[in-house]
Amino acid sequence: MALYAIGDTHLSLGGSKPMDVFGGAWKGYVEKLEEGFAPVQPEDTVVLCGDLSWGMSLQESREDFALLSQLPGKKILLKGNHDYWWTTASKMERFFREEGFDNLEILHNNSYVYGEYALCGTRGWFFEEEMKGADQKVLNRELIRLETSLKAAGDRRILCFLHYPPCYQGYRCEPILQLLEQYGVERCYYGHLHGASHRLAIQGKQGAVDYRLISADYLNFKPEKIYD
Repeated sequence: MALYAIGDTHLSLGGSKPMDVFGGAWKGYVEKLEEGFAPVQPEDTVVLCGDLSWGMSLQESREDFALLSQLPGKKILLKGNHDYWWTTASKMERFFREEGFDNLEILHNNSYVYGEYALCGTRGWFFEEEMKGADQKVLNRELIRLETSLKAAGDRRILCFLHYPPCYQGYRCEPILQLLEQYGVERCYYGHLHGASHRLAIQGKQGAVDYRLISADYLNFKPEKIYD
């Protein structure tokens, strides 16, 4: 069983926001994604790090989930800033069951066991501007969700998956970075950065944590293998 990760698929099969309009790496991106999943086997696990579908509801995103479900491997989904379809875990899990998407699971206030590792994570948060009251509340909720997930790991070694980068050139989200260090996270995978923003990505060790960008357009729509 192998473990993979990729973020930011930005699917819109049932909607009107296909990313092909941006050209470049996004031209033909659905076909690229299908080809990129070719090495993945049914018994493998792929963590999908947010911004998965442009649908505004679960039903609007149904065709996107159908494609993700048809791709090989078990998929573990976490929330991105554009996942407006996201609702409660129970509603999402019920929807997936009813639609027969049995290989889609939710990473939210929990963790998953992968061998000796725990797979933990949440959306995260950006300090893009001076923090205001509402932003601070959102960050505080994300910190609670992240710590809940990290605590669920128990004594296992931890791999963490976020949508937002906790750090990049000129920016550090110290509360999230502190939690990653505190709980002994070995590696952190994140998405959100696209195009020219790729050059801002932090790759490699910062403190005790190894960081990796796994946005779909950065990976040319081929999930990154983490472990065999």
